[in-house]
Amino acid sequence: MLSALLDRLPKTATAPFCPAEVRGAVPVPDGLPTWKRMLRTAGPGLLVSVGYMDPGNWATDIEAGSRYGTSLLFVVVLSSLAAILLQTLSMRLGLVTGKDLARMSRERFGPWTVKAQWVLAELAIIACDIAEVLGSALAFKLLLGVPLWAGVLLTGLDTVIVLGLKGKGFRQLEAIILGLISTVGICFLVQLIIVPPDAGAVARGLVPSLAALQQGNALYLAIGILGATIMPHNLYLHSSIVQTRLTPEDVAGKRAAIRLATIDTVVALVLALFINAAILVLAASAFHGNGLREVAGIEEAHELLAPITGAAVAGILFGIALFASGQSATFTGTIAGQVILEGFLNLSIPCWQRRLITRGLAIIPALIGVLTLGDHAVGSLLVLTQVVLSAQLPFAIWPLLRFTDDKALMGPFANGLVTRLVAWGLFLVISAANVWLVVSTFA
Repeated sequence: MLSALLDRLPKTATAPFCPAEVRGAVPVPDGLPTWKRMLRTAGPGLLVSVGYMDPGNWATDIEAGSRYGTSLLFVVVLSSLAAILLQTLSMRLGLVTGKDLARMSRERFGPWTVKAQWVLAELAIIACDIAEVLGSALAFKLLLGVPLWAGVLLTGLDTVIVLGLKGKGFRQLEAIILGLISTVGICFLVQLIIVPPDAGAVARGLVPSLAALQQGNALYLAIGILGATIMPHNLYLHSSIVQTRLTPEDVAGKRAAIRLATIDTVVALVLALFINAAILVLAASAFHGNGLREVAGIEEAHELLAPITGAAVAGILFGIALFASGQSATFTGTIAGQVILEGFLNLSIPCWQRRLITRGLAIIPALIGVLTLGDHAVGSLLVLTQVVLSAQLPFAIWPLLRFTDDKALMGPFANGLVTRLVAWGLFLVISAANVWLVVSTFA
């Protein structure tokens, strides 16, 4: 199916997949039928959606589902809706200005502010990569039986995969990501068939409830879900990779491009929403529903799945999905690192070097954590990475809203009154929630 889709795509996208080398690599001319333009536009949303289903999300969703059943499902939905709004604004900034969020910050803010933003963004990428290292290492342990520390070292081999993609088109990368995401989705669909959820409980969990947030540490977990869902570096990433589409530069052309890219973004993030919801619902059905309400780790969840479901394949599918999740996030993390480095500092290095540096900086703390704290510390390390991501999030949202509100910059595509009110209200809620999360974690 993927090869058939690729045959329909333009053959001009043959540049290496680093963002600076693929500006306008996929033409989307006006004369094509709408469905063909939609096919050519689709892709950037998929790459962005990967960050919303990485191992960090797994950790928060599994704990929330096992402890509180489906009562926090509405948090996953609301967090995903917030992500859709912010990613839509990021996409619009890139299409209208032809510049990504990092580059726009470099041009509009002072050098010290820009350097501070760059450091925070790099910390977010490293924190996210640590989660991917731990998640992939766990997948190696679950599927191959290797020690966790050996699994951490094996994750360094993904640099070889990045090297193998050198010279491949952006469309090929998007097809690989589609395959990995599909793998994750299918694995969880099969597991939900094996462990069918309570439809009534799922429906009740979709209704926002302040009472649900007052259970134990439910508020802490809810904020963790929020931080894990809205990845700060994805805002930089989306504003860049959306420019891989070559669209007309007039107002009508930009309006059409924004409309198609919005569909791409919404569809991809709704898919991510379903996968995140599936993780939480699976944990609620398999663990909470069977009285196991202290399952807080990915490895523990894997070990309990087979005995509870009576199907060994459930545990295998869980491990495969975890591996696919970590690997898909690897690719987008590499591209996001390139975007941030080029945008903030106007520096460019080969993708494989960027991958090697980022993965090296992630492997070292992950390995130290596993060796000194033991395998049981993976869950707490994953939560810590989400705290770091949460702390950085307001520093990416603030400039995004400033720029997209600016009529002199965005022209007729500047945020309207309703969008401004909702977006800035969201910024205040996220900022307050993240401050509470950081303070409560380190208090």
